[in-house]
Amino acid sequence: MWYRSASFILDNRQQNVAALAPDTLSISPPGGTTRTSMADTFQNPNPNPVISAYYQTRAAHHGVITSDWLAQAQAATDQNSDPNAISASDVRVSDPDKPFSVIDEFNDWRKQPDLAEAVAAIRALAAVIRSSKATTMMELEIELKKASDSLKSWDETSISLTAGCDLFMRYVTRTAALEYEDFNSAKSRLIERAEKFGEISYKARKVIAMLAQDFIFDGCTILVHGYSRVVLEVLKLAAQNKKLFRVFCTEGRPDRSGLRLSNELAKLDIPVKLLIDSAVAYTMDEVDMVFVGADGVVESGGIINMMGTYQTALVAHSMNKPVYVAAESYKFARLYPLDQKDLAPAPIPIEFGVPVPSKVEIERSARDYTPPQYLTLLFTDLGVLTPSVVSDELIQLYL
Repeated sequence: MWYRSASFILDNRQQNVAALAPDTLSISPPGGTTRTSMADTFQNPNPNPVISAYYQTRAAHHGVITSDWLAQAQAATDQNSDPNAISASDVRVSDPDKPFSVIDEFNDWRKQPDLAEAVAAIRALAAVIRSSKATTMMELEIELKKASDSLKSWDETSISLTAGCDLFMRYVTRTAALEYEDFNSAKSRLIERAEKFGEISYKARKVIAMLAQDFIFDGCTILVHGYSRVVLEVLKLAAQNKKLFRVFCTEGRPDRSGLRLSNELAKLDIPVKLLIDSAVAYTMDEVDMVFVGADGVVESGGIINMMGTYQTALVAHSMNKPVYVAAESYKFARLYPLDQKDLAPAPIPIEFGVPVPSKVEIERSARDYTPPQYLTLLFTDLGVLTPSVVSDELIQLYL
């Protein structure tokens, strides 16, 4: 229906929240042409917004979407504050007699059940700055680079971990303003940026959940594939908003991640049906939309996600069902796979339940690549994006 279209919903959102949204910047890239994004719908009627020197510096030197991103995150999370959320001021107290280890810090943060791996890495890198004994910016940057490389090598198959570390390094350190400050002031500024980046990244799921609500309507049936914490957040918020819908969960072999998601949805009293993975085409005529998460969003606008996402999107596309992706912006990666074999190997143990002859080869890949032409929209903390816009956002993020 036309009143469920993306353009209608986004236009309606602009009219409803323009007067309530926090201050944002209109940012021009180095070339001089004003760049607009979905977040530009949140315009501030005040021509002289009060914005910290930090964000003014970022606007002057980079012309990226930082202020829009922050404004959108604040608009969403201020309305849905979580008393149990991790704040930017949460700092782990390390043993002074024990040498600092970025891997140990990372593993400590990973113990938080709802904290994404990439956000745990961002928190650990912020701790590197706080604990650093460097006396110059060059030494501190080298120390940060080594810590980032250590985290990326901890799991070389994790796309979000690599992208999160790369974005942290770009976001925190790349500005000419640091060259004109004394070291202590510059270090304080870096800590401020690091904590703000961690805070925004942590709140990303809540921003995405709010943006997705207008696309979920009463009486709809949603197919989900695999376990995604951000998709769970979307569905949880929809249930809290008293929307009436049901969910089909694929089993998600071999790790049965879909079974795990179905259990979480059942706890929320959301009507849910569990499907075997091969029943996707069989049930697609009952489905109104498909929601999936992503391990990574690549430059083409496609996604890398758990095995079976590609075939689910293919079936949905052939039957004219929209495929929505919910993914945090720290999963945007500088990758451009051309086919399935371009992906880095990420094998997973598979148990068939019966003996398999040694001569039989087993495909153990844990993920596949879904090209952009089979995706409808991506819900991110940068806004609601079409696949074709992703490359532009990636350029701005890594500029």
